[in-house]
Amino acid sequence: MGRKRAVLVGINYPGTKAELKGCHNDVARMRRCLVDRFGFDDAGIRVLSDADPAAPQPTGANIRREMARLVADARPGDSLFFHYSGHGTRLPAETGQDDDTGFDECIVPSDMNLITDQDFTELVQKVPDGCLFTIVSDSCHSGGLLDKTKEQIGHSTKKNKAQQGKREEQSESGSGFRSFLKQTARDVLESQGVHVPHRSRQESSHDESEAEEPSDTDGHVKNWSLPLSTFLEMLKEKTGKDDIEVGSIRMTLFSIFGDDASPKIKKFMKVMLEKLQQGQQVGGLVGFVGALAQELLKATLHGKQEELKPAMEQEVHSVEEVYAGTTARVPSNGVLISGCQTDQTSADATTPKGLSYGALSNAIQAILSEKDGKVTNKDLVLKARELLSKQGYKQQPGLYCSDRHTEVAFIC
Repeated sequence: MGRKRAVLVGINYPGTKAELKGCHNDVARMRRCLVDRFGFDDAGIRVLSDADPAAPQPTGANIRREMARLVADARPGDSLFFHYSGHGTRLPAETGQDDDTGFDECIVPSDMNLITDQDFTELVQKVPDGCLFTIVSDSCHSGGLLDKTKEQIGHSTKKNKAQQGKREEQSESGSGFRSFLKQTARDVLESQGVHVPHRSRQESSHDESEAEEPSDTDGHVKNWSLPLSTFLEMLKEKTGKDDIEVGSIRMTLFSIFGDDASPKIKKFMKVMLEKLQQGQQVGGLVGFVGALAQELLKATLHGKQEELKPAMEQEVHSVEEVYAGTTARVPSNGVLISGCQTDQTSADATTPKGLSYGALSNAIQAILSEKDGKVTNKDLVLKARELLSKQGYKQQPGLYCSDRHTEVAFIC
C-alpha cells in the first residue's frame, strides 16, 4: 500500500497591510480531514504557518524544502498532497525582450521569497508514474500554478469556437501585447504609490472589489489578491531596501535570497548577467532597473563571483526559458485545484461569529462532510463552484490535470 504524505501551508501575514484571517484555520481543518477521512498519519503531515513565531516559518526556502522532500523519494502508489492558503500575485516580464509579455504566477511566502508556477511544475515533473501529487491552492491567480497543464474546468470550457477565433484574431493584431503594456504601466505607477482605479475584472487581475460578501452571512470578506504595489511595499519592509521597483523585482529577490531564491529567478539572473557581460543593455520592458539590481549585476565585473554562483550554476539553454509564463514540458502526474481563475481573486471570509476561512477551503470541507464515499476531482470542483455561487462569491475554482485524473478520487 502506498504512503500518504502532505505539506500544508497557511499564511496570515500578521501585522502587515495585507493581513488575512482564515489561512491558519484552513490548514488546521485540512489536517484533521486528512487524518480522519483519508487515513493520513500525523507523522506524514508537515504544517508551515505563521501562527507561532517560534515555529518554523512558511518562508520561501522552507516551503520549497518541504515540497522537495515530499517528492524526493516518492514511489508508485504514493499519494502526495500540498495545500496552500495565502496570497497570490503575478510578476510581469522583466527581461526587456519584445516577445516576453507573459506573467509568472506566484504564491507569496511569509518572507516575500516568491515561489513561481514553474517551481511547482518542475517539482511535479519529478513525481514518478503511479504516484499522484494533488495541489489545492486557495489563493489568487492560482489557475496557472501547474503551468500548461490541461484545463479541465475553467474559463476555456465556456468559450465556443467563434469566441476562440475572435481571441486569436485579436492576439494576432497585437491587442494582447497592448493589454500587457497597459498592465505593466499600471504596475509601475502602483509601485511608485500612484493608485490607478480599475474598471472591471476583465481588464485587471487586481480588482479590489472582486470578492463579494457572501449572501448567507453578515460577516466580512476580503480578497486574497496582492497587488504588485503592496507586494513591493511588504518586500521593502521585510528587507529594509527602498530601491525596489517594477523592472528589477527578480534581480532584487536574487540579491536578497541568493541560493534560496526561486530556481526560475536564479535562471533569470544568469541570463541577465550574460547579457551584461556581452555588453547588452540590461533593463525591464519599461526601463526601470534599480540601483541595487545594477550594483549586483556589475559585481560580476569586480570579482564577486561567489555571490553570483547560485545563478551561474543554473542550466539555461535559451533566453526564452526565463520568459514570464514559460515552462518546460507539461507535468503528467499532478492535479491542481485552484481557488479561482488566473484573472480572479479568492476570498478570505469571516462569519458574524468570528470564524475565518478561505472560501474554497470552506467549500471543500463542506462537500467532503456531506459525502462519505469517493468524491472525484471533477465532482469536487463542480460542487465547489455551485456552492460558492450560491453563497454569492464570484470566484470560480478550476481543475487542471490530465484527462485520466478527472475521475480519480480527490487526494486518494
